[in-house]
Amino acid sequence: MNHEQPQEHAVRIDKWLWAARFFKTRALASAAVSGGHAQIDGSRAKPSRNVQIGSRLQIKRGEELFEIEVLALSERRGPAKEAALLYAETDESQQKREAAREQRKLIGGPMARPEGRPDKRDRKKIRRFILKE
Repeated sequence: MNHEQPQEHAVRIDKWLWAARFFKTRALASAAVSGGHAQIDGSRAKPSRNVQIGSRLQIKRGEELFEIEVLALSERRGPAKEAALLYAETDESQQKREAAREQRKLIGGPMARPEGRPDKRDRKKIRRFILKE
């Protein structure tokens, strides 16, 4: 595995998150960092902040929270197997995510969307429901 490393042995956090496949595009990674969904060593970061080997990151993606340690640097997005070698997730983080996933399963998740547009009968029901409130 060939990781591209700048001379100072650091990579921008938005590039690293994209290369490690936490986000599908670099723009999404940059927006997440700007929105406070990624922290480096417990402090909020800007997209241009550098990540170094040994840095501890907290990444919030949707409802999932990842706590990881950076093992390698890369500015290039490669296959998922290579991306998984860039970091190590803590056992505690994995357990928390699994527990949260089970909790969401028990709650039932989002309701199913209707298959199509409401017909005439359904529209009457909707109007009656709205007028009652």
